[in-house]
Amino acid sequence: MIDMIISVKTLQEQLHRRIHSERVRFYENNGVITLTPIEEPEIDFWEGLDELWAIFSDGRMSTEKYVTQKQIDKELER
Repeated sequence: MIDMIISVKTLQEQLHRRIHSERVRFYENNGVITLTPIEEPEIDFWEGLDELWAIFSDGRMSTEKYVTQKQIDKELER
């Protein structure tokens, strides 16, 4: 069993044209290969900058923001 995330650019052109995301989850189990597009949330530059400012402004991150960030990180790993 293999489970990993790969860039769509590494796929052949026929597959690359049909997948409308930058990365896919590659899963192989018993000879069956599944490619699942990964939908990444689009983050506005200024919104992201505001979030960074909030995180580093007092040197600490609120528990709520920490849990939210961990959930986002987990989703991106899948």
